[in-house]
Amino acid sequence: MAHYNFKKITVVPPAKDFVDIILSKTQRKTPTVIHKSYAIGRIRQFYLRKIKYTQQNYHDKLTQILTDFPKLEDIHPFYADLMNVLYDKDHYKLALGQINTARHLIDNVAKDYVRLLKYGDSMYRCKQLKKAALGRMCTVMKRQGQSLAYLEQVRQHLSRLPSIDPNTRTLLICGFPNVGKSSFINKITRADVEVQPYAFTTKSLFVGHMDYKYLRWQVVDTPGILDHSLEERNTIEMQAITALAHLRAAILYIMDVSEQCGQSIEQQAELFSNIRPLFANKPLIVCANKIDVLTLDELSEENKKIFDDFVSDGIPVVPMSTLSEEGIMKVKTEACDRLLAQRIDMKLKGKKVNDVLNRLHLAVPVPRDEKTRPPCIPEHVLQKRKAMDTSQQKKRKLERDIELEMGDEYILDLQKSWDLANPSEKFDIVPEIWQGHNVADFVDPDIMKKLEELEQEEELRDKAGVYDSDMSDEDEETKEMRKTAAQIRFKKKLIILRSREKRTVEKPRLPRTAKKVERKRLEREMEELGVDIQNKDQTHYATIRSRSSSRKPLKRKHEDARSRTRSASRTPRDKSGVRDEIMAKKVKKMAKVAQRKTNQFGKAGEADRHIPQKKPRHLFSGKRKIGKTDRR
Repeated sequence: MAHYNFKKITVVPPAKDFVDIILSKTQRKTPTVIHKSYAIGRIRQFYLRKIKYTQQNYHDKLTQILTDFPKLEDIHPFYADLMNVLYDKDHYKLALGQINTARHLIDNVAKDYVRLLKYGDSMYRCKQLKKAALGRMCTVMKRQGQSLAYLEQVRQHLSRLPSIDPNTRTLLICGFPNVGKSSFINKITRADVEVQPYAFTTKSLFVGHMDYKYLRWQVVDTPGILDHSLEERNTIEMQAITALAHLRAAILYIMDVSEQCGQSIEQQAELFSNIRPLFANKPLIVCANKIDVLTLDELSEENKKIFDDFVSDGIPVVPMSTLSEEGIMKVKTEACDRLLAQRIDMKLKGKKVNDVLNRLHLAVPVPRDEKTRPPCIPEHVLQKRKAMDTSQQKKRKLERDIELEMGDEYILDLQKSWDLANPSEKFDIVPEIWQGHNVADFVDPDIMKKLEELEQEEELRDKAGVYDSDMSDEDEETKEMRKTAAQIRFKKKLIILRSREKRTVEKPRLPRTAKKVERKRLEREMEELGVDIQNKDQTHYATIRSRSSSRKPLKRKHEDARSRTRSASRTPRDKSGVRDEIMAKKVKKMAKVAQRKTNQFGKAGEADRHIPQKKPRHLFSGKRKIGKTDRR
């Protein structure tokens, strides 16, 4: 900002935190060890130091707050009125006054107790006086809780205010709500102000910056103003009034000719006449916005007369549209030029101009006779200039020029620019090489003719029935073989299907060698295949010794008569391998004993709500002395 950087105001802590900060600093920065066996002078000095140190810290902190916050009498009237609108000047001054009073009270308390401490005749009395002094200081600060909280809110709001320089080149946009003010500032600057189709979208001042004629300009977007008396205007409207009253800027009064803002052109003109005293001695432009919806020529005669009256009063009316961007640059140029001209006139009327003009002298040569004296240029210089003049030389026709002349018929031909020994070979067909051989050498020129002859020959063969299969040539033996083969294929399909059906049942699969071979089935299948088995009782499969029947394992019945019968589902994990209820109780007891040690170490985990001591005494008590500084 021009005079103050409100973003650098120090944070104002709450009253409780303020006291904690000061007392903690006193404990850390002053001696902490004292004994009653010390001399009384040393004891008094020990406690005097604590009182004075606490008082000085309070004094410095409060002085910093009073210094950082701006004084309304010392800042620009624009800032003073803006702070009065936003924060109430009386409340602001009262809060700072209470802080100043608290500072004086703390200084007086310290002065009184320092005087009393000089008469302390024991360590106990000195300690009680110190305790009373610090207690009264802290009581004074705790009573300032509301003032400190208010000043912290003011500080946070001040830091969010836009950086407006009251003395630089400024364009100020004003008008009814929803007429297009924020859209205009978004078009001409790099600002990004929210734009919505309802009134009072902009609730505070917004600033954007732009460049014009190599100069830096700021554009201020104000909230909408309604047409009523000054006493009835709210805080949002009063911000715009404050900016209009105190900023030396070019005023852009935007009017909505389409009346989509909810206000007629007559009402907008009436608001203009009501706030016109604020435009005194400032460049003024009326911007007729939203001409993309309704142009000035399409207005009624009464509305046209309103704009004609503006022109007759010397106020330029510039039509524009923030949607189609028509007339935006014209408004910007007109406003900037008018403001620059006014600022120059004001500077010329000032006292500083005379001091500068006295140092300047403009020399204008006066002709001594009527003889013309043209500049003398040597002949060789003129010849050199003529040789260097490129405008007279014939320009070479480029490929781009040919493309523009021919248009869609243009085809890029790179072969015409080839540099060959024989220029007539430029447009020859380039041979295609594949694996070191020219493809053209293997192309038969009569291949299409040969292909046609081959196709005709195939058609004649097809008509003659050369490719028809003759089934009557087969004899009886071949037919029998085909029939047997068909039966074998059918039997094979059946076996495959049966095998697939068996696979769907999930049973333990045994190897073929482990399966038992039934004698009757084997003999039947062999006979079907045409194998005649003789001496069936003497064959190897009939003489295999039968296995002895394996003995069934004994099953102990552990079920208790009282236990309920359960279905044949899977046994739960906690009951798997448990014989009865007695064994289950024993298992649960063993599990609890095993978990006991884990529970002891798991009580203070990162998921438990345990807040450790923030300042352990063994690390923060005592005084650091010469030597190690890693701990106290």
